[in-house]
Amino acid sequence: MAVTSMKSARGRGEPVAPAPAFSPDDIRGDFPILQTTAHGKRLAYLDNAATSQKPQAVIAAMTRYYNSQNANIHRGVYQLSMEATAAYEAARERVRQFINATDSREIVFVRGATEAINLVATSWGGANVRSGDEIILSTLEHHSNIVPWQMLAKRAGAVLRVIPINDAGELCLDEYEKLLNPRTRLVAITHVSNALGTITPVRRMVRMAHAAGALALVDGAQSVPHLPIDVQDIDCDFFVFSGHKICGPTGIGVLYGRQAILQAMPPYQGGGDMIETVTFDKTTYAAAPQRFEAGTPNISGALGLAAALDYVSGIGMDRLAGYEHQLLLYAQEKLSRIKGLKIVGTAAEKAAVISFVLSYAHPHDVGTILDGQGVAIRTGHHCCQPVMDRYGIPATARASLAFYNTREDVDQLVLGLETVKEVFG
Repeated sequence: MAVTSMKSARGRGEPVAPAPAFSPDDIRGDFPILQTTAHGKRLAYLDNAATSQKPQAVIAAMTRYYNSQNANIHRGVYQLSMEATAAYEAARERVRQFINATDSREIVFVRGATEAINLVATSWGGANVRSGDEIILSTLEHHSNIVPWQMLAKRAGAVLRVIPINDAGELCLDEYEKLLNPRTRLVAITHVSNALGTITPVRRMVRMAHAAGALALVDGAQSVPHLPIDVQDIDCDFFVFSGHKICGPTGIGVLYGRQAILQAMPPYQGGGDMIETVTFDKTTYAAAPQRFEAGTPNISGALGLAAALDYVSGIGMDRLAGYEHQLLLYAQEKLSRIKGLKIVGTAAEKAAVISFVLSYAHPHDVGTILDGQGVAIRTGHHCCQPVMDRYGIPATARASLAFYNTREDVDQLVLGLETVKEVFG
């Protein structure tokens, strides 16, 4: 998802600079699913905020593992196991490079951003949050960055505070500043809103959290695929993302945590490969990240994620962002011409997510009719019910763009919405 302003530097959670021209025609052939149809029509896949499509390079990496590398890791002394272990740890190092962490030991493989947040809430939160402590979230959060903190607050007797948003869908930073106080233990904020596309000023917000003596977790599920990320520059204590949003497989994700913080956290789960010694009297645990990777991990998923990071890096994040920005502008201009359509979320810094409502049709009906036209969008509350409550609506229709989308995809969406108007308008 690109941004509507192109003026910032790498990794600050803000828009990136203009990039060399990019044409999706050069890479669409890398994605087998984009060659398929839906209801006999050309597939216009516009639900990238939910999950991205996978290039052949990712599919091949996972197939290669099962064809020629399949063995368990960290256990065997035979060649195949050692090769699988080396490939898995190389994937960890690839993630470290991609987000510019200091050490590969700061990278924990998990099932996705959801599990990463739950890990922090259970492990760090259970050890550090007490009755009367406060955790700050924002109105923009996905349910995955709300519910784990609610569960922690209930267990610990802590209090949740919420940063409001304005009508454009931007965080009210003056209100955020008022919420920070000596009782604040953690600020957990999204980097890019999956419901509205708002890009939040995470670098500034992390700095404010630290000034108040709190830690900061950044949910990067929607930012990692589309913004250059530098966790050292953002200076966050935790950063989470899911592989399937960035052309990788499902069931694999990443928790980044500062090494000193991870080493001080108790285990999240117990099992094999996260221990040093076990007796019936006492167990001692391995150092991070192994401490948090109990049992056999998603080895093929880690290798697929590494291949996905190689793929997007090979194209160039700046090139992708520059192209997506132009596609976003084109889509917004086209949609603005449709009578009765209102875009929900108009932040000045926004990724290529367009949530909208039609005055004459429910979003679910919109999605159903568009599906018949070969257009795949998401409808509903997008696991962001507080956002919908803020605007007084039950749901939106959401078209989310990626670098492999084209103007033809947008035109197909617009044509489908004309069909909706004929049926309901």
